[in-house]
Amino acid sequence: MEDNIVLQIKNLSKSFPGVQALDNVDFTLREGEIHALMGENGAGKSTLIKALTGVYSFEKGTIHFKGCDLPIINKSPQDAQNKGISTVFQEINLCPNLSVAENLFIGRESKKFGNINWKLMNLKSQEILKDLDIDLNVTIALEKYSIAQQQMVAIARAVDMSAKVLILDEPTSSLDDIEVEKLFSIMRNLKKKGVGIIFVTHFLDQVYEICDSITVLRNGKLIGEYTVSSLPKVKLVTKMMGKDLKDLESIKLTKKENKEEDLLIETNQLGVSGSIKPFNIKLYKGEVIGLAGLLGSGRSQLARAIFGADKPDCGVIKIKNKRFIAHSPLDSIKKNMAYLPEDRKAEGIIEDLSVRENIIIALQARMGVFNVIKRKEQDELCNKMINLLNIKTPSIDTPIKQLSGGNQQKVILARWLLTNPDFLILDEPTRGIDIGTKTEIQKLVISLAEEGKSIMFISSEIDEMLRTCTRMAILRDGEKVSELEQINLSQENIMHVIASGEKI
Repeated sequence: MEDNIVLQIKNLSKSFPGVQALDNVDFTLREGEIHALMGENGAGKSTLIKALTGVYSFEKGTIHFKGCDLPIINKSPQDAQNKGISTVFQEINLCPNLSVAENLFIGRESKKFGNINWKLMNLKSQEILKDLDIDLNVTIALEKYSIAQQQMVAIARAVDMSAKVLILDEPTSSLDDIEVEKLFSIMRNLKKKGVGIIFVTHFLDQVYEICDSITVLRNGKLIGEYTVSSLPKVKLVTKMMGKDLKDLESIKLTKKENKEEDLLIETNQLGVSGSIKPFNIKLYKGEVIGLAGLLGSGRSQLARAIFGADKPDCGVIKIKNKRFIAHSPLDSIKKNMAYLPEDRKAEGIIEDLSVRENIIIALQARMGVFNVIKRKEQDELCNKMINLLNIKTPSIDTPIKQLSGGNQQKVILARWLLTNPDFLILDEPTRGIDIGTKTEIQKLVISLAEEGKSIMFISSEIDEMLRTCTRMAILRDGEKVSELEQINLSQENIMHVIASGEKI
């Protein structure tokens, strides 16, 4: 290995039943380098990371790590961590009920006379966070802090364990712009200290802002390694997708006039105590209404209140001018409503069930236990959805946990489309998925609206909502502060309302 190379992977191959996840992949990481690992969902990024960190075994290939003369084989993530390879995943795997200090030192607590030395552990924790310019009270339970702050703690823990290589797997998917900049500041500091960082993300702008190099995978194969300066965005997308990028501006829903007879859902002073202030909103057939606002503004809470996932304390919901009370989400499902949640892992997929079972479950729930869908019909319905959404899976009976994140998201979408809903809530439907799949979902949203369905669309990416939405409600601090019609929809106007709370 060259002196400045900290990690080198050669000819790595890994297969699952019916899938060649990695096929002779090479990857090189240098000291003090931020290296983007790019590719569509199913390209092999997660498999490469899991093979590197000991989650998966692999059939062929070698991993060389600086300071080791022979190739290494990590038997577990703990083994990899002990060698100096730490990973911070998109889903934070810390203990929310424990304090920040306990999370930083879990499994390696400071002890005195056989007991935990809380004073020393808290002091060390403060020093670790201060070194990374993170200002938190280390004695408070981790769950009291935001997702972004929890992510900073996870990074601090990884770095403190003498990490020579830090893997950040979609670390910015739940962060707002200010939090992203804070994370980038920490990454730059680590870079100066010689830490090699593998950065997995689907945000192209972030790659070009923070990274030095890019490795592209497609369908488990290495497409190439490039410097950021030598690979324009359009060429990067082309290499990821394997085809020319179609102009995204062609994705646009034509605004139609909302007529009173097309009114599908209306809320009057609907609110959830401590979560979302009473709000009024109207939803018409054939339109896509967006919910915009910073993280924590109440976007998801508003959607959950309409669907009945959170029980409103006040107000009224009307469906087709008739009062509706949802005692549970099942009542909403029976009223032809559907809800794709923000957190697909915790609230979306049932990971121990198959793709078929995950797709069929909502339709079966609506039909009831006494109207069991026959297996042959299940297979036909599922295969139809898999073809419609281009879901990549070895079979309909493959456990959903074996699919990539983007394909899991498509399965949840298939689940709800199978119920043929009149009203569909999509909360961050494209978060953490590749640009090709994003484009597919945006086009699908528009086609569903053109069929007459009403869609509520929540996204942290304003560009995405500007392409898909005909109207947008702006939220701030748990309150709906304004609505913008298509004629006023612009990034400048949206950001102005978010920042000021003033109507336009």
